[in-house]
Formats: sequence, structure tokens, C-alpha cells
Amino acid sequence: MLCRFKKTKCHFQPFCAKKSAIFVNQFLFFVNVEKKGAVLLLFTGGTISMSEDPATGALRPIDFNRLQEYMPELKQTGVHVKSIPFLPLIDSSDVQPDTWEKLALIIEENYDDFDGFVVLHGTDTMAHSASALSFMLENLSKPVIFTGAQLPIGMMRSDAKENLLTAIEIASAQENGMAIVPEVCIFFEDTLFRGNRTTKKNAEHFNAFNSYNYPALAKAGVHIKYFRSYIHYSEPGTKLRVRTKVDRNVAILKLFPGITQFTVHAILNIPGLKAVVLESFGAGNAPRRSWFFDELKAANEKGILIVNKSQCSTGTVEMGRYETSLNLLSAGVISGYDCTTEALVAKLMCLLGEYDSLHEVRHKLSISICGEMTIG
Repeated sequence: MLCRFKKTKCHFQPFCAKKSAIFVNQFLFFVNVEKKGAVLLLFTGGTISMSEDPATGALRPIDFNRLQEYMPELKQTGVHVKSIPFLPLIDSSDVQPDTWEKLALIIEENYDDFDGFVVLHGTDTMAHSASALSFMLENLSKPVIFTGAQLPIGMMRSDAKENLLTAIEIASAQENGMAIVPEVCIFFEDTLFRGNRTTKKNAEHFNAFNSYNYPALAKAGVHIKYFRSYIHYSEPGTKLRVRTKVDRNVAILKLFPGITQFTVHAILNIPGLKAVVLESFGAGNAPRRSWFFDELKAANEKGILIVNKSQCSTGTVEMGRYETSLNLLSAGVISGYDCTTEALVAKLMCLLGEYDSLHEVRHKLSISICGEMTIG
């Protein structure tokens, strides 16, 4: 068998077919998962890319060659893994929309040569980056799996190995020549989540992420169980379209008891501001102060989009259910339904970068583009 990658005899042929488990409509059955064996690893940085200096004990970045030394299991996966490192490596706190653009363009450039993509990324902003890539990669038909670690790969109890090896297996898993999970996802500990539904919930434990308003796409145990009914599939035959234009003129306004008009006015009057994620109470409620209504209405009339997002992790915005949200409707505030803050920020940036028409952006905000929210 010729390797797609080097056009030479493939040394991984014995591993190219592996049993895996899949849930369809909540029933478990087994299929032969094909292994094409070509995954591109995008090495951006983060805790997973660190190791402990034996002399000083300080953490320092490592390159992919060093990563392979820590993980000889990579050679046993049956998957040909090529790495593209970011130079220099990026701490997740320093991730910017430029990072998302670079990731999207690398995936576009290498799209035809690989069966899937794994992004090694710091955990702090992983949900932001996964959300952004879900909007940038339209008509995606191959997996883009974000993963990382809570402990550096060189440490004894690191979660890096299992996270990376399983992410690679998911990124390369196919059935009948098609990817099983053709989405932008986050894999962490033992669970695969839709990227734009995911939030970091824990800085201490290995189960660092959760998807509060959407079920997991897969669970990894002895077998990897895929929940097909929850996986999004693009229309057959559609071609990947990459959108990299973003507009950063977005802000978050989080409500709290005692918030002043000066605070609200200052945020809504930031020069160049185009959109605001309003983090409201409960099911989308806000103070019934006349000044608050006036500030929101004035911003809306200036063309600033205001999207209502509940501060609760679970549940959805239901404007009009309570009297305390009626003013928001009257002021022109848009419902964000059950979207995460990370997904809303990314969606706004991408839509504002793509469309000049405010009407078109408002329309796109009211629909689910790539499974980022549930309407109805």
C-alpha cells in the first residue's frame, strides 16, 4: 500500500483498520473504521507543549521532535503525522484573531493532503479559537480537533498523551471513505465536544471543558463511542470555503446589581464599536431602569448590534418571558438563545468582517450557522 504522503510503501499498514464503537440513535454497534493515516498536527503552544527543565525545574517550550521523544506511541497509531509548529509558540492568553486566520489558512492549504487536523492549543482560550474556526471553515468535511493538557507533557501524571493520541485517532477515523466527525471539535480527558458549544470550566482538574447546552459528540473508553445523531454533516459535494476576515470592534457588557449608567454608557460609546454581547441575568433579564433602556435604544439606533446572552451556563435566553426582559426587546436587543459567550464573540467578529450590510448580520445572528445554538 502506498502512503498518500510520501508515495512510498506505508509502514503502518497493519494498523490501518481498527474496531471502533459508534452510537447511532442511542444504540451501540461496531463498524470497521478506516485509517487513511494522514493527520496534520498544528502545534500552536500551550501547556501541552511544555516540559520541565531537569536542572532548574522551570517549564520551557519543546519542539515536535522533542514531543515525539516523549510520545513513542505516536509511531504505533498507524497514522502518519506531520507537524507544523508556530514559531514562536503562543501562550493561549496571547491568542488573537491573527492566530485564527493563520490556522484557517494552513488548513485550507493542506486540506486535500490530510484526512484530519489536530490543533495543540492552550486551554485558556481554546473554546474561543475552536468557535472561531467553526465559522471560518464553511462546508467542512474533515475533522479539526483541538486538544491540550492541564499538565505539561514531560510531567509524570500529564494528561497530554491520552488527549493527543485520542485526538489523532478521532481526526483520522473514517467510515466508507468519509470522516466520522467532520466538525471543529474539542477533545479533552475522555469527551469530544462541538467546539462552538464548549466552555472551559475548570483550571484544576483534567475534565477542563464542558458543553452545557449540547450533548457530547463522542466518549472515549475502551472504544470510542460516536453519537452520530448529534454530529453535524455538511451537504455532500460542497467545497470548503475559508473566511478569514474578522472585525474586532466587539465588546462584552456583563450586568451586575449596582451597575451604573456611567459604566454602561462608557462601553456602548467605545469609538468604532459595532456589536456588544450583553450578559444578562437568568433567562435574559435586565434592570428596568429608564436610563438603561435609553442607553440600549440609543446604541441600537446608532447601528450597534446588542446580543442577549444569559450569564447562566445552562439554559437559553427567552426575551419576553419575564417583564424584566421586555425593555430589551423594545430597545432592539437580539436574542443569543443558548450560545456561549465564546461562540457569540467569534460569530460577531466573523459576520462583521464578512458582511457590510447590518441587515444581513442581524439575519445571520438569528439563525444557527454551524450548530452553535438551538432555536425554538
